Amino acid sequence: MEEQKGLVSIILNCYNGEKYLRHALDAVIKQNFNNWELIFWDNQSTDNSKKIFDSYKSEKFRYFYSKHHTTLYEARNQALKECKGEFIAFIDSDDTWEIDKLEKQIKLFKKKEVGLVYGNLWIFNKKLNKKKIFSKTSLMKGRIYNNIFSDYKIGIIAAVIRKKILIENKIKFKKEYNHIGDFDLFVKLSKICEFDVVQKPVATYRIHGENLSLKNSINEILEMKFWYQNNKLNLNKDQEKHFLAKIANKEFYYLKFNGDFFVTLKFFFKEKNLKQSIKNYILLLSPKFILKKFIWYQ
Repeated sequence: MEEQKGLVSIILNCYNGEKYLRHALDAVIKQNFNNWELIFWDNQSTDNSKKIFDSYKSEKFRYFYSKHHTTLYEARNQALKECKGEFIAFIDSDDTWEIDKLEKQIKLFKKKEVGLVYGNLWIFNKKLNKKKIFSKTSLMKGRIYNNIFSDYKIGIIAAVIRKKILIENKIKFKKEYNHIGDFDLFVKLSKICEFDVVQKPVATYRIHGENLSLKNSINEILEMKFWYQNNKLNLNKDQEKHFLAKIANKEFYYLKFNGDFFVTLKFFFKEKNLKQSIKNYILLLSPKFILKKFIWYQ
Protein backbone atom coordinates (compact mmCIF):
# COMPACT_ATOMS: atom_id res chain seq x y z
CA MET A 1 0.00 0.00 0.00
CA GLU A 2 1.42 3.42 -1.04
CA GLU A 3 2.54 5.57 1.86
CA GLN A 4 1.13 9.08 2.31
CA LYS A 5 3.78 11.51 3.55
CA GLY A 6 2.99 13.19 6.84
CA LEU A 7 -0.10 11.08 7.45
CA VAL A 8 -0.48 9.40 10.84
CA SER A 9 -2.30 6.07 10.84
CA ILE A 10 -3.88 5.54 14.25
CA ILE A 11 -4.61 1.91 15.15
CA LEU A 12 -7.45 1.26 17.55
CA ASN A 13 -7.84 -2.44 18.25
CA CYS A 14 -11.25 -3.10 19.79
CA TYR A 15 -12.71 -6.18 21.40
CA ASN A 16 -15.91 -5.48 23.33
CA GLY A 17 -14.68 -2.02 24.24
CA GLU A 18 -18.02 -0.17 24.37
CA LYS A 19 -17.62 1.03 27.98
CA TYR A 20 -14.94 3.65 27.28
CA LEU A 21 -14.82 3.66 23.48
CA ARG A 22 -16.33 7.12 22.98
CA HIS A 23 -13.58 8.67 25.12
CA ALA A 24 -10.92 7.16 22.85
CA LEU A 25 -12.67 8.14 19.61
CA ASP A 26 -13.30 11.69 20.86
CA ALA A 27 -9.62 12.02 21.78
CA VAL A 28 -8.68 11.24 18.16
CA ILE A 29 -11.29 13.58 16.67
CA LYS A 30 -10.15 16.48 18.87
CA GLN A 31 -6.45 16.33 17.92
CA ASN A 32 -4.89 19.66 16.94
CA PHE A 33 -2.93 17.76 14.28
CA ASN A 34 -5.40 17.01 11.50
CA ASN A 35 -3.51 14.79 9.04
CA TRP A 36 -4.52 11.37 10.38
CA GLU A 37 -6.62 8.31 9.61
CA LEU A 38 -8.13 5.91 12.13
CA ILE A 39 -7.78 2.18 11.52
CA PHE A 40 -10.52 0.68 13.67
CA TRP A 41 -9.78 -3.03 13.96
CA ASP A 42 -12.81 -4.88 15.31
CA ASN A 43 -11.52 -8.15 16.78
CA GLN A 44 -14.98 -9.78 16.50
CA SER A 45 -16.69 -7.72 19.21
CA THR A 46 -20.12 -8.89 20.37
CA ASP A 47 -21.15 -5.69 22.19
CA ASN A 48 -22.16 -2.26 20.83
CA SER A 49 -18.68 -1.22 19.70
CA LYS A 50 -19.65 -1.23 16.00
CA LYS A 51 -22.75 0.88 16.68
CA ILE A 52 -20.68 3.41 18.58
CA PHE A 53 -18.12 3.54 15.75
CA ASP A 54 -20.89 4.00 13.16
CA SER A 55 -22.28 6.98 15.07
CA TYR A 56 -19.17 8.91 14.01
CA LYS A 57 -19.43 10.16 10.45
CA SER A 58 -15.79 11.11 9.89
CA GLU A 59 -14.36 10.12 6.49
CA LYS A 60 -11.05 9.59 8.28
CA PHE A 61 -12.48 6.60 10.16
CA ARG A 62 -11.84 3.24 8.47
CA TYR A 63 -13.51 0.10 9.81
CA PHE A 64 -12.13 -3.45 9.54
CA TYR A 65 -13.70 -6.61 10.92
CA SER A 66 -11.29 -9.42 11.76
CA LYS A 67 -11.90 -12.75 10.00
CA HIS A 68 -10.91 -14.53 13.22
CA HIS A 69 -10.61 -13.47 16.84
CA THR A 70 -6.88 -13.14 17.50
CA THR A 71 -4.45 -12.05 20.18
CA LEU A 72 -4.05 -8.30 20.65
CA TYR A 73 -0.67 -8.25 18.93
CA GLU A 74 -1.75 -10.31 15.95
CA ALA A 75 -4.68 -7.89 15.57
CA ARG A 76 -2.23 -5.00 15.55
CA ASN A 77 -0.13 -6.75 12.90
CA GLN A 78 -3.21 -7.16 10.72
CA ALA A 79 -4.19 -3.53 11.24
CA LEU A 80 -0.67 -2.40 10.27
CA LYS A 81 -1.22 -3.87 6.81
CA GLU A 82 -4.08 -1.41 6.26
CA CYS A 83 -2.16 1.71 7.29
CA LYS A 84 -1.52 4.30 4.59
CA GLY A 85 0.43 6.72 6.77
CA GLU A 86 4.08 7.59 7.12
CA PHE A 87 3.67 7.24 10.88
CA ILE A 88 1.87 4.75 13.12
CA ALA A 89 0.22 5.57 16.45
CA PHE A 90 -1.84 3.45 18.82
CA ILE A 91 -4.78 4.14 21.09
CA ASP A 92 -6.73 1.50 22.98
CA SER A 93 -10.48 1.64 23.48
CA ASP A 94 -10.14 2.35 27.20
CA ASP A 95 -7.48 5.08 26.98
CA THR A 96 -7.31 8.73 25.86
CA TRP A 97 -4.86 11.26 24.42
CA GLU A 98 -4.04 14.88 25.18
CA ILE A 99 -5.38 17.21 22.49
CA ASP A 100 -1.86 18.17 21.28
CA LYS A 101 -0.29 14.69 21.40
CA LEU A 102 0.30 14.20 17.68
CA GLU A 103 1.15 17.86 17.09
CA LYS A 104 4.01 17.69 19.60
CA GLN A 105 5.30 14.31 18.52
CA ILE A 106 5.31 14.65 14.74
CA LYS A 107 7.51 17.76 15.02
CA LEU A 108 10.25 15.60 16.54
CA PHE A 109 10.52 13.39 13.44
CA LYS A 110 12.34 16.11 11.48
CA LYS A 111 15.59 14.31 12.25
CA LYS A 112 15.67 11.30 9.92
CA GLU A 113 17.50 9.11 12.46
CA VAL A 114 14.47 9.27 14.78
CA GLY A 115 12.29 6.20 14.34
CA LEU A 116 10.09 6.50 17.41
CA VAL A 117 8.76 9.38 19.51
CA TYR A 118 7.07 8.69 22.81
CA GLY A 119 5.87 10.73 25.78
CA ASN A 120 5.01 10.63 29.43
CA LEU A 121 1.65 9.33 30.63
CA TRP A 122 -1.07 9.93 33.16
CA ILE A 123 -2.16 6.83 35.09
CA PHE A 124 -5.84 7.02 36.05
CA ASN A 125 -7.55 4.59 38.44
CA LYS A 126 -11.25 4.71 37.61
CA LYS A 127 -12.40 2.94 40.79
CA LEU A 128 -10.46 5.21 43.15
CA ASN A 129 -10.77 8.30 40.94
CA LYS A 130 -7.05 8.96 41.36
CA LYS A 131 -4.54 10.18 38.82
CA LYS A 132 -0.72 10.23 38.84
CA ILE A 133 2.07 10.94 36.42
CA PHE A 134 3.83 7.82 35.12
CA SER A 135 7.40 9.12 35.35
CA LYS A 136 8.53 11.95 37.63
CA THR A 137 12.04 11.82 36.18
CA SER A 138 13.20 12.73 32.67
CA LEU A 139 12.57 10.08 30.03
CA MET A 140 15.41 8.76 27.87
CA LYS A 141 16.06 9.76 24.27
CA GLY A 142 18.62 9.10 21.57
CA ARG A 143 20.18 5.65 21.21
CA ILE A 144 18.62 4.06 24.28
CA TYR A 145 19.21 0.33 23.73
CA ASN A 146 21.92 0.03 26.40
CA ASN A 147 19.64 1.62 29.00
CA ILE A 148 16.17 0.44 27.99
CA PHE A 149 16.23 -2.47 30.46
CA SER A 150 17.16 -0.33 33.45
CA ASP A 151 14.71 2.49 32.79
CA TYR A 152 11.88 1.15 30.63
CA LYS A 153 9.08 3.71 30.61
CA ILE A 154 7.50 3.55 27.15
CA GLY A 155 3.74 3.14 26.81
CA ILE A 156 2.31 1.98 23.49
CA ILE A 157 -0.47 4.58 23.59
CA ALA A 158 2.16 7.31 24.05
CA ALA A 159 4.30 6.20 21.08
CA VAL A 160 4.43 7.14 17.40
CA ILE A 161 6.57 5.03 15.04
CA ARG A 162 7.99 5.81 11.61
CA LYS A 163 6.44 3.03 9.49
CA LYS A 164 9.43 2.82 7.16
CA ILE A 165 11.56 1.53 10.06
CA LEU A 166 9.16 -1.38 10.64
CA ILE A 167 8.96 -2.30 6.95
CA GLU A 168 12.68 -2.05 6.11
CA ASN A 169 13.69 -4.11 9.13
CA LYS A 170 10.76 -6.55 8.91
CA ILE A 171 9.75 -5.78 12.49
CA LYS A 172 6.29 -6.61 13.77
CA PHE A 173 4.56 -7.60 16.99
CA LYS A 174 5.04 -11.18 18.17
CA LYS A 175 1.56 -12.67 18.13
CA GLU A 176 2.47 -15.16 20.89
CA TYR A 177 2.35 -12.39 23.47
CA ASN A 178 -0.71 -10.93 25.16
CA HIS A 179 1.02 -8.47 27.51
CA ILE A 180 4.63 -7.66 26.55
CA GLY A 181 4.47 -7.48 22.76
CA ASP A 182 5.03 -3.72 22.84
CA PHE A 183 8.12 -4.13 25.06
CA ASP A 184 9.53 -6.71 22.62
CA LEU A 185 8.89 -4.36 19.68
CA PHE A 186 10.44 -1.34 21.39
CA VAL A 187 13.59 -3.28 22.32
CA LYS A 188 14.04 -4.26 18.67
CA LEU A 189 13.52 -0.67 17.52
CA SER A 190 15.95 0.70 20.12
CA LYS A 191 18.73 -1.34 18.48
CA ILE A 192 18.36 0.33 15.10
CA CYS A 193 17.08 3.90 15.49
CA GLU A 194 17.00 6.94 17.75
CA PHE A 195 14.10 7.64 20.08
CA ASP A 196 12.88 11.14 20.91
CA VAL A 197 10.49 12.11 23.66
CA VAL A 198 7.88 14.59 24.88
CA GLN A 199 8.55 14.90 28.61
CA LYS A 200 5.00 15.95 29.48
CA PRO A 201 2.09 13.45 29.49
CA VAL A 202 0.57 12.94 26.04
CA ALA A 203 -1.95 10.22 26.94
CA THR A 204 -3.90 8.70 29.84
CA TYR A 205 -3.76 5.01 30.67
CA ARG A 206 -6.90 3.91 32.45
CA ILE A 207 -6.67 1.27 35.18
CA HIS A 208 -9.81 -0.80 35.71
CA GLY A 209 -10.86 -4.28 36.79
CA GLU A 210 -10.12 -6.01 33.49
CA ASN A 211 -6.53 -4.87 32.99
CA LEU A 212 -5.68 -5.12 36.72
CA SER A 213 -6.79 -8.74 37.10
CA LEU A 214 -4.70 -11.37 38.90
CA LYS A 215 -4.69 -13.49 35.77
CA ASN A 216 -3.12 -10.67 33.77
CA SER A 217 -0.43 -10.15 36.42
CA ILE A 218 0.53 -13.82 36.41
CA ASN A 219 0.55 -14.05 32.62
CA GLU A 220 2.70 -10.92 32.30
CA ILE A 221 5.30 -12.43 34.64
CA LEU A 222 5.26 -15.70 32.69
CA GLU A 223 5.69 -13.86 29.38
CA MET A 224 8.63 -11.88 30.77
CA LYS A 225 10.31 -15.13 31.83
CA PHE A 226 9.63 -16.62 28.40
CA TRP A 227 11.10 -13.52 26.72
CA TYR A 228 14.20 -13.77 28.87
CA GLN A 229 14.79 -17.44 27.98
CA ASN A 230 14.57 -16.60 24.28
CA ASN A 231 16.70 -13.45 24.37
CA LYS A 232 19.23 -13.83 27.20
CA LEU A 233 22.10 -14.66 24.85
CA ASN A 234 21.68 -11.22 23.25
CA LEU A 235 21.89 -9.32 26.53
CA ASN A 236 25.01 -7.99 28.18
CA LYS A 237 25.52 -8.59 31.90
CA ASP A 238 24.09 -5.22 32.93
CA GLN A 239 20.96 -5.63 30.77
CA GLU A 240 20.44 -9.16 32.08
CA LYS A 241 20.78 -7.99 35.68
CA HIS A 242 18.19 -5.24 35.22
CA PHE A 243 15.70 -7.43 33.40
CA LEU A 244 15.90 -10.22 35.99
CA ALA A 245 15.43 -7.59 38.71
CA LYS A 246 12.35 -6.32 36.87
CA ILE A 247 10.87 -9.83 36.80
CA ALA A 248 11.67 -10.34 40.48
CA ASN A 249 10.02 -7.05 41.42
CA LYS A 250 6.88 -7.92 39.44
CA GLU A 251 6.68 -11.27 41.20
CA PHE A 252 7.34 -9.69 44.60
CA TYR A 253 4.56 -7.14 44.13
CA TYR A 254 2.19 -9.88 43.02
CA LEU A 255 2.95 -12.04 46.07
CA LYS A 256 2.84 -9.09 48.47
CA PHE A 257 -0.59 -7.95 47.35
CA ASN A 258 -2.15 -11.35 46.68
CA GLY A 259 -0.18 -14.04 48.52
CA ASP A 260 0.64 -15.34 51.96
CA PHE A 261 3.18 -13.33 54.04
CA PHE A 262 5.50 -16.29 54.62
CA VAL A 263 5.51 -17.20 50.93
CA THR A 264 6.36 -13.57 50.15
CA LEU A 265 9.05 -13.54 52.82
CA LYS A 266 10.67 -16.69 51.44
CA PHE A 267 10.64 -15.27 47.91
CA PHE A 268 12.09 -11.97 49.14
CA PHE A 269 15.16 -13.54 50.71
CA LYS A 270 15.65 -15.90 47.78
CA GLU A 271 15.91 -13.03 45.29
CA LYS A 272 19.11 -11.06 45.89
CA ASN A 273 17.98 -8.16 43.65
CA LEU A 274 15.07 -7.41 45.97
CA LYS A 275 17.22 -7.06 49.08
CA GLN A 276 19.25 -4.25 47.46
CA SER A 277 16.28 -1.86 47.72
CA ILE A 278 15.23 -0.20 50.98
CA LYS A 279 11.84 0.39 49.39
CA ASN A 280 11.31 -3.38 49.09
CA TYR A 281 12.07 -3.88 52.80
CA ILE A 282 9.38 -1.31 53.60
CA LEU A 283 6.94 -3.03 51.24
CA LEU A 284 7.67 -6.41 52.79
CA LEU A 285 6.93 -5.26 56.34
CA SER A 286 3.99 -2.93 55.63
CA PRO A 287 0.36 -4.13 55.98
CA LYS A 288 -1.41 -4.64 52.65
CA PHE A 289 -4.34 -2.38 53.49
CA ILE A 290 -1.95 0.56 54.00
CA LEU A 291 0.03 -0.14 50.84
CA LYS A 292 -3.09 -0.27 48.70
CA LYS A 293 -3.88 3.32 49.66
CA PHE A 294 -0.53 4.54 48.36
CA ILE A 295 0.40 2.04 45.62
CA TRP A 296 -3.01 1.95 43.95
CA TYR A 297 -1.54 2.02 40.43
CA GLN A 298 0.05 -1.46 40.58
